[in-house]
Amino acid sequence: MKGYIQNIEKIAVENTAFRQVLYTAKHCQLVVMALKPQEEIGAEVHTLDQFFRVEQGDGEAIIDGVHTTIHAGFAIVVPAGARHNIVNTSTVPLKLYTLYAPPNHLDGVVHRTRAAAEEDTEHFDGKTTEGR
Repeated sequence: MKGYIQNIEKIAVENTAFRQVLYTAKHCQLVVMALKPQEEIGAEVHTLDQFFRVEQGDGEAIIDGVHTTIHAGFAIVVPAGARHNIVNTSTVPLKLYTLYAPPNHLDGVVHRTRAAAEEDTEHFDGKTTEGR
């Protein structure tokens, strides 16, 4: 079957990896993330657009210096070029998923921890899930 059809809320809530790429299409990429208590994604700027959806936990979204409290059910859209960060401000994991448009990471990559993600220099290589 082409495409990706799954219960993303269940997958996001059950995910324990800092970052896991679930599906890569030609123009977008689906990734789940889990931030430990007080952990953050890390301030970054992309040349692509990014969407986040919070499925569990509480935190803060920071876009170009504007801080907004977030919790389950919140959606965040970060336009290309905006400096952004997501911070878990709670005592339980913050579970979310994100869409990069276009893709940003190697298809299928899993970073169990933020440290592992920061050490890895991987970037999208043009290969999609169905093209592997």
